[in-house]
Amino acid sequence: MQKIIINLMLIFVISCNNYDSTKGQQYKKKLIKNFTEIKKIDIKNKLINQEDFLIQLEKIKKFSPNLYSKNLYLYNNLKKWLKKPDFNTLNKFGIKIYQMKGVDNYGNIKITGYYTPILKARKTKQDNFIYPIYRTPSNLKKNKIFPQRKDIYNGILKKKYILAYTRSLVDNFIMEIQGSGFIDYGHDNPLTFFSYSSKNNWPYTSIGKILIERGEINKKDISMKSIKNWCNKHTKLEVQKLLEENKSFVFFKETKKTEVFGSSSVPLVKKSAIAVDKSIIKNGSILLVQMPLLNKQGIFTHKYEIRLLCALDVGGMIKGQHFDIYQGIGEKAGIQAGFYNHYGYAWILQTHLKNN
Repeated sequence: MQKIIINLMLIFVISCNNYDSTKGQQYKKKLIKNFTEIKKIDIKNKLINQEDFLIQLEKIKKFSPNLYSKNLYLYNNLKKWLKKPDFNTLNKFGIKIYQMKGVDNYGNIKITGYYTPILKARKTKQDNFIYPIYRTPSNLKKNKIFPQRKDIYNGILKKKYILAYTRSLVDNFIMEIQGSGFIDYGHDNPLTFFSYSSKNNWPYTSIGKILIERGEINKKDISMKSIKNWCNKHTKLEVQKLLEENKSFVFFKETKKTEVFGSSSVPLVKKSAIAVDKSIIKNGSILLVQMPLLNKQGIFTHKYEIRLLCALDVGGMIKGQHFDIYQGIGEKAGIQAGFYNHYGYAWILQTHLKNN
């Protein structure tokens, strides 16, 4: 009997040692269901994005009245609760709490970040502006396989489909990953927003994963910053060959928008909007998230921050118990987005009412 107890203790210790908490993981309670209703949240931190969250709700009300009306009771009750926010009083406002089970059944939701880049460009090919951004070819049909990235880089598409030329193939690639971007034509012209139009229907391959498998970058160090550093240390041809490993290619369209809109047709407020897998989290849902607090170098401080986030976007790589937090516009937002590859707890908030 004593031997059995000792063996069980050894198994427990080994299992605990296998748990990695460097990315914010916590191992408090095992969860079986995708969403488990709970009565109380054990959170000591205060909500830090109350004002931005309320701005996000107002943008939903203005730009998508239908989505707002579908969630009217939840949004209104949250507004009332936010006048004196206390996580233990949510139920008094008719709000139910459901914890997500996470990628490991311990509640650890994968958290990544995305942003809207600003690219310098010209409408014609000139000087160093030689890398084209394409609109959707007129003969591209839904679900039809189109030329892969390598073919497009080699000029298979007609010039009439080129929207603009930039100075960096890598920057174009990053804009594809983010799904949209602002174009700076210079000469004091206002920024032009390029939104997602379509893709060539080839499968997406992560270049980060390729660099890890090659031993070029350690798995623990992989980020947008480390990938860009690798690109800066290699020749243009080596970089192009790497990017061509991802056969998927994104086409854009020029718009007159001055704000960044998610798939819900609502402008996104930084650090208050997320992209989700819509097969498990419906559009307009509200999540209370305990996410890792990172320092200026992107290192987890072993502290957490609490945010209310609204599901207003989707992403091709966002599947299951994973969401992408919108970080804003420009270089600084890009650095912050690149840091995130962490884990946190998330609770979906719902009202008792049927139309929510």
